[in-house]
Amino acid sequence: MNANSPDASAALSVQRVDKIYANGTVALEDARLTIPQGDFVSLLGPSGCGKSTLLKMFAGIETPTHGHMRWWGQPFDTVGSAGRRMSMVFQEATLMPWASIADNVRLPLDLAGVPRRDADARVADALANVGLENFGKVRPRELSGGMQMRASLARALVTEPDLLLLDEPFGALDEFTRNKLDSDLRTLWKKRGMTVVFVTHSIYESVYLSERVVVMQARPGRVIAEVAIDGAAERDDAYRVSAPFMQHCKTLSDLISDAHHTSLGAH
Repeated sequence: MNANSPDASAALSVQRVDKIYANGTVALEDARLTIPQGDFVSLLGPSGCGKSTLLKMFAGIETPTHGHMRWWGQPFDTVGSAGRRMSMVFQEATLMPWASIADNVRLPLDLAGVPRRDADARVADALANVGLENFGKVRPRELSGGMQMRASLARALVTEPDLLLLDEPFGALDEFTRNKLDSDLRTLWKKRGMTVVFVTHSIYESVYLSERVVVMQARPGRVIAEVAIDGAAERDDAYRVSAPFMQHCKTLSDLISDAHHTSLGAH
């Protein structure tokens, strides 16, 4: 979808958005992006390109300095209204160390006043969806980093979000764990029909996960390209070494390399 054509039915719409911090840092400049409902989009780019800032804007944590943003056609001050739900997964698992995994996952439901019986059923379902059905009673310190991130993902899923935002959640994990969680996340996306926006530095991860990759450039942060990831609908280990996968990776690598050289030439 053309980023310059606003769509009231889109999950997210960003039109000519700038973000300038008080110290003068231009985190985003003239960002334009439309994310259709049900899409899986990765924001890809180097540190300082504004991808995490843009994600925080989608969550309502940050606000634009200039420009317009829409959440299912509505102003962003209505985030969470009109029956739409949003959840976010951060780079760290951010679990309460004194609480069991089940209690950690149930926290958003407790804060929302969901009756305990209903909440417990939803917690059990969320834990099963991330492969932690037998770990509800343990504490975070008893789990590996990958399992802690699964618990964080379960906590995000327990609210049954329409929009799931993820800020490099698997970046600190080993390659094998990261690949497994990428596969599991894509399976959950297809099962739940959510709109997913995923921030990553990894070209390979973005191609494996996404239906579309949004490439961003730093200094100042801006969107420079959108690449549709066509080919295999089912992503598996064989896809990671397929010709379409490699071609998409090369396309993205070339875009980022060209943007980097352009950025250096401008300074």
